[in-house]
Amino acid sequence: MASPVKKLSTFFFLLTSTIIVASSEKPCHPYKSIISFGDSIADTGNYLRLSDVNHLPQAAFLPYGESFFHPPSGRYSDGRLIIDFIAEFLGLPYVPPYFGSQNVSFDQGINFAVYGATALDRAFLMEKGIESDFTNVSLSVQLNTFKQILPNLCASSSRDCREMLGDSLILMGVIGGNDYNYPFLEGKSINVIKELVPLIIKAISSAIVDLVDLGGKTFLVPGNFPIGCSASYLTLFQNAKEEHDPSTGCIPWLNEFGEYHNDQLKTELNRLQKLYPHVNIIYADYYNSIYMFFQEPAKYGWCTSKILCSYPLDSLIDVLWIIVFIGFKTRPLAACCGVGGEYNFTVNEECGYGGVNYCQNPSEYVNWDGYHLTEAAYRNMAQGLLNGPYATPAFDWSCPGSASVDKEYSFCS
Repeated sequence: MASPVKKLSTFFFLLTSTIIVASSEKPCHPYKSIISFGDSIADTGNYLRLSDVNHLPQAAFLPYGESFFHPPSGRYSDGRLIIDFIAEFLGLPYVPPYFGSQNVSFDQGINFAVYGATALDRAFLMEKGIESDFTNVSLSVQLNTFKQILPNLCASSSRDCREMLGDSLILMGVIGGNDYNYPFLEGKSINVIKELVPLIIKAISSAIVDLVDLGGKTFLVPGNFPIGCSASYLTLFQNAKEEHDPSTGCIPWLNEFGEYHNDQLKTELNRLQKLYPHVNIIYADYYNSIYMFFQEPAKYGWCTSKILCSYPLDSLIDVLWIIVFIGFKTRPLAACCGVGGEYNFTVNEECGYGGVNYCQNPSEYVNWDGYHLTEAAYRNMAQGLLNGPYATPAFDWSCPGSASVDKEYSFCS
C-alpha cells in the first residue's frame, strides 16, 4: 500500500512533467504600507484622475485592464502592474491613486506616480528645449505633495509619524525614463541626452534623502528598462542603419544607454547606503529582469493553476494542483495592442484609440502597447524582485521571533 502524502504538501505538474513540492515555510511580511512615486510603470490611476473628463487618456478605455480589472482602472497595461503584485505578496490592498481620492491613509497605501512624469521639473526640461506636455507632476511635485499631506495623515493615527513611514515600503519609480524618452522621440542626440543622467540621478537621490529625514527606512529603487527592446524605440529607429542584436532583435546602443543610467544610479545608491547604514536601499534591476524575456522567451511567461482534487487524510487536507506553464512568444518584440509595421506600433495610432486592435492572448507577449509591458511580464518581474535575483540586496522574508502570514502568495494565481 502506498505511503500517505506528507502533511500539507502540494504537488505541481508542469508541462515538462516536473514535480515540485512547495515549502510549508511562510514568508515574513514586515511592511504595513506601500508609498509610491514614479511614472506610468507604477501609476494606478492618477493620470486618469487628473485628466479632463472630455479628453480622457487611452488607459481609460479597453483593452487597458481587460485581463484583470475589467473596466479600465487607469493602469497602462492589460492588467496588474509590479506595484500590484508587490501589494498582493505583502497581503496589502492595491495602492490607490492619491489624486482625486477622498480618504487617504497609510493603511491603504499612497500612490503619487503619474503617467508621463519626469525626475526633472518640467520647466527645467523646457529650458533645455525638451517638450514635456503630458504632465507637470514631476518627482519633486509628487514629493512636495506628500510632505504637505503628511501632517494630516499622521494626525489621523495614534501611531508616530516616523514609525508609520518606517514601516512602509517606499517605491521610488520607475522615474527618469521619460526624461530620456521625450528627447529621444524629439530626435535629440545621444550626447545631449547623456548630459541629463547625473541630474536625474541627483533628483532621485535628493528625494530619497528627504524621505529618510522624514523617517523612511526601506526603499525599492528601480533602474531603467532595456529601451532598445521597446516596440516604440524599435519603430522609431527602424529606418536607420542600426545594428540589431541577432539573439534578441534589440538595438544594443540604446540598451547600453539604459545600462549607463543604471550604473550611475547604483553608484549613487551605494553612496547613500554608506551614509545611512540604518536604512535599507534596495536596487531593483528592472533592466535584466526584462532583458531575460527577450533572451529566453520560452523560459518565462505565465501559468495557470487548477485544483484537481482535495481530500482529508488523517484529519489533514491535501490538495492536488495542476500548473500549466506557457512561455512568451518567440522573438516577443511586437506590441500586443497596436497597429502597423514589424512591431505592431504606429505613433498616433496607439492602443486605446478607435480601430486599434489587440492580441487574443496578452500573456504570450512582453510588450503591451509599445511603451509599457503586459501583466504577464510585470508578474515575472515582481517574482524576480521579491523571490529572485533582481533585488540588491535581496529581500529578507525570514521571521525570527515574529509571526508569519497566514498563507503563501503564488505568482501563478
